[in-house]
Amino acid sequence: MFTPLPSSAAWLHRDARTGFEVTYFRDDARGVLIEGFATAVEDAEVWAIDYRLRLDGSWHTRSAHIVGRYPEGRRAVTLQSDGLGRWQVDGTPAPELDGCLDIDLEASAFTNALPVHRLGLAVGDAADAPAVYVRAADLAAARLPQHYRRIVDGDGQRYDYRAPDFDFRATLDYDESGLIIDYPGLATRAA
Repeated sequence: MFTPLPSSAAWLHRDARTGFEVTYFRDDARGVLIEGFATAVEDAEVWAIDYRLRLDGSWHTRSAHIVGRYPEGRRAVTLQSDGLGRWQVDGTPAPELDGCLDIDLEASAFTNALPVHRLGLAVGDAADAPAVYVRAADLAAARLPQHYRRIVDGDGQRYDYRAPDFDFRATLDYDESGLIIDYPGLATRAA
């Protein structure tokens, strides 16, 4: 179990890109509302992402509104889920995303907290957690297979994380409220 979320958190993005992310959390009768902002320079490209995520009480992503700002202009996308893994992208059904319960924003270190909260894994347990992956550069949404295995804990929780489509594997460290502290090659918690 995790302690309650703080009112805000921030991450310094490093290695893969240079930037910063800030999130604000609010619990209400419908679940959790997360509002966040990420800005970065990645591969000599500049972008800024503004996101608003709505989670239900079980930490299933129910909606996401994402706005990207780029040198050539602004883009936006809205994703909605029934909470059972069926999605719409800008109002159009997206059956290729069926079975995804979480959203994973490429621009965000925070969104790797969603499956960890939702799954509630005990030490040694593992689960697949496919997510709707939204790219920072163009806000395109695609299915991303992911796998989490909870490993020995310290002050918080640790997970062996794999994203096979990117041939990526890392140990992710989370604090007592379930927010990522260290995402190797991507971000470290700043506040």
